[in-house]
This record gives sequence, structure tokens and C-alpha cells, in this order.
Amino acid sequence: MRIAIFENIMTSGGHEVDFDRILVDELRALGHEIILYVPEGFHFGMDYRVPVEFLPGAPVIYTNARGIRKLFRSVQRERRRFGWYRALYAAAQRGAFDALIVPTSTYRYLRALRQSVLRRSPVPVIFIQHGINPNEAPNFFAAVDALAKHPQIRPVVLTFGDTVFGERRANVRLIPPPTFVPRDIDVVPHPPAAADEPITIGFFGQFRREKHLEELLRVYLSGNYTRPVRLLVQGSTMHAEDAAEFERIIAAYEGKGITFLHRGLIGAEWQRAISEVDALLLPYSASRYRYHWGAMLFTAIGFQKPVLTSDDMNPEVFAEYPVGVTFPSGDTAALRGALETFINEYDSHIREWRTALAAAAAHYAPTQFARRLVAVLTEND
Repeated sequence: MRIAIFENIMTSGGHEVDFDRILVDELRALGHEIILYVPEGFHFGMDYRVPVEFLPGAPVIYTNARGIRKLFRSVQRERRRFGWYRALYAAAQRGAFDALIVPTSTYRYLRALRQSVLRRSPVPVIFIQHGINPNEAPNFFAAVDALAKHPQIRPVVLTFGDTVFGERRANVRLIPPPTFVPRDIDVVPHPPAAADEPITIGFFGQFRREKHLEELLRVYLSGNYTRPVRLLVQGSTMHAEDAAEFERIIAAYEGKGITFLHRGLIGAEWQRAISEVDALLLPYSASRYRYHWGAMLFTAIGFQKPVLTSDDMNPEVFAEYPVGVTFPSGDTAALRGALETFINEYDSHIREWRTALAAAAAHYAPTQFARRLVAVLTEND
């Protein structure tokens, strides 16, 4: 099949970029031809090495505006979305591709689709939702119900169950998300560190206040550890105020057995950094992780790294695959105890964690994900 991927989220790096790469690489590996469709003026975070078609209009407007300006920007976004949909419909009509995937969408994409000619697409169209939270659910169901009579529109929700809050829709497909795996480096498996050798635990990703980094560092430094351990903290920042806050934290805690890296990592450099640590620390406490898959958790599984994380991080995964240690979300005392358990008992648990990681990696493999998407695209053939 000739599969078009319509991307309109412009970022220099991050998991959106890598998610698109999963689609491109894995669908191509299955023998499909991939074409990227993007708005005019779009800048890619990486070269996917496939043909690119530019749609009339401009990239999505990113803004921190409020009030009337925010409303105005929202209207602008909606108008541009309608324009892109018209252009994609025209391309489908002239046979430019056999199927279309929108890799990261929300109920707003589906709501706009109700008034767009693209709802009558002659080819299957997948809109991938990376999770549905309780507040979004009514809007999501209203949108998909309004599209139920258009069989080529096939919303896909990345989730771990067979319902969305106990509800099913015939036109909504539910599939598990994929892992992120090393694609640009050679990974040589190595035995677990000896008990007298330090293990390195990595804390990676964009610096955001919701990750409570300084609180984490205080808890980490207060722990009693019976084996050598190091902590690597990598963070990228998008805004000046975040950068200043991160630099303040670095100045306060560097030289205390913690190494900091304040910059973004992309491609092989990112993959190498993940591969060189022994475990990943994901102590995020946010309810959205109960409804949206955790990209860093699925990076850990793909790179075969055990994790320490809060119990609101995709609990369905841990129920099936014990790939590390969890603690009650938001409980600082429990986090300290979990850190001590994770580090002090690392040597006695690493083999069982690795067994669980291998099983999880097989179930959530990117190749399996691509096959599931193709099954959705071809289900009426």
C-alpha cells in the first residue's frame, strides 16, 4: 500500500518525532510505500528519507495567549485544519495514496472532521489518539458517534484495555502503544553490574515542573544505599524561565554524586545516553499517565531498562509485566523507600526484571504495532 502520514506537530525532537519514525520505518519494513504530508513551512526534527508533500497553509500556531487572543488563535487553527483536510481529500481523490494516518490527534481533529469533506474519504483514514482522559471522553464520544456512518474514518486509541471508560464504539479501534527502540546505534548486551560496581540511574526528558525534580533530588540524597549508585539527570528546556530554574537546581546539587546534562538529545545521541544507564527513574506524579501511555516507560521497555516510577504510570503494564518498582503517586516518604528498595535490591531482582522487560518488549514491539495498524486499514478488504 501507499500510506500517507499527515504530520502537523512541528518540533525539533522528542517522542512525537520518534513516534513518526516508528510509523515510517516499521510500515516500510512491512513492504509499504510511505509519503509524508505536512503544511507549508514545516520543519522536520529528522530526515525520514521518504517523499514529502507540502499542503497549502501554515504550520499549527503555537501560543501562550489568553482570553480573546487565545480564542482567535483557536479559530485560526481550526481554519487551517479545514484547509489541510480539503487538500488531503483532493490527494486521496486523485489516487495519490491508498490510506492515510494522522499520527497524533485529539477529539478536536475528529470534531473538525465532521464538517470536512475528508469525512467522505475514498481511502481508509486512521486518527491516532494517544489516550483519552475523563474530561475529554464526552467530546471524543460525541465526535466519533457523529462520524459513525463514515466507514473509512477509523479512530484508533492507544490504550491497554478493551473499552474506553467502559464504553465501546464499532468505529473505534483500541490497540496497545509501541516501544521506542534503538535504531541508530548498535547495542551490545552486557551482564548486570557487580554488587561492588556502581549502577547508573538515569532521569531523562524535558524539564517540567510537574516532574518535581528538586523534590526528587532531596529525597534521593536522603536515602540510605547499601551498594554504589550514580544518578544522571538530563533535561532539555523550551522556555527561558524553565532554563533558569533548571540551572538553579544544577548549581545547588551538582557535585553531590549527581551528574547533570542540560541540553536536548536527539537521534543516536539520545539512544546512546539511554543505553548507557542501568535503569530509569520516572517518578512523575500526574493523573494523565493513567489514561495516556508513558513515552519514557515505553522507552525503558524498548531499551530493556528496569524502572522506578509512580503507580499512576500505566498500571496495566506493571500488572502484566513487573519491569521495576512502583510507589504511591505523590507520596514522598514512599518514594524514598522505593528508591532504597530499587537500588539496594537491584542485584537480586535484575534478572527477573530483565525477563519481564523481554516479555513486554515482545508484546509492545514496534513491528507488532505496525501490523495492528495495517490490520485496521485493511479490515474491509
